[in-house]
Amino acid sequence: MLKIGDKAPDFTLPDADNMSVSLIDFTGKKVVLWFYPKASTPGWIMEGKGFRDEFHNFENNNIQILGCSADSPKKQKKFIEKKAFQYPLLCDENHEMLIAYGVWGKKKFMGREYMGISRITYVINEDKTIEKVYEKVKITSHAQDILRDLKQWFFYIWHQYNLFESFS
Repeated sequence: MLKIGDKAPDFTLPDADNMSVSLIDFTGKKVVLWFYPKASTPGWIMEGKGFRDEFHNFENNNIQILGCSADSPKKQKKFIEKKAFQYPLLCDENHEMLIAYGVWGKKKFMGREYMGISRITYVINEDKTIEKVYEKVKITSHAQDILRDLKQWFFYIWHQYNLFESFS
């Protein structure tokens, strides 16, 4: 898993329309890159709807939402259309980007071990550096939690700047 301050690995992956999407495409924007185990699963639906419902709040703050799983473009496309998602869902069927971001690995469920995707989200700043890592994701409020954290960070920075200016 990547840590705060790490440089975000570049990638180029197909989206649900089989169009290439790269991290560099979002230069000058923050990126919320969230990983999910599989499209059309109940947890993913809840988490995805949260980003859908808060899409304009992210967009109005120059923040790009990107979802990523190992699903095929066809599977992602079907799900986007069914749930009216406005943001790209990336397809990493060969797991290269999933490995680079540290989200592909051994998982356990009911005593069974298997390889899969951990539900992790990264906030990547405009310089393509990891700004925030969400290891423990509450699927019902994840999008709102990110917006709240970004707002708190903005007010902290703004407050620090204003304090500095008052001493000039």
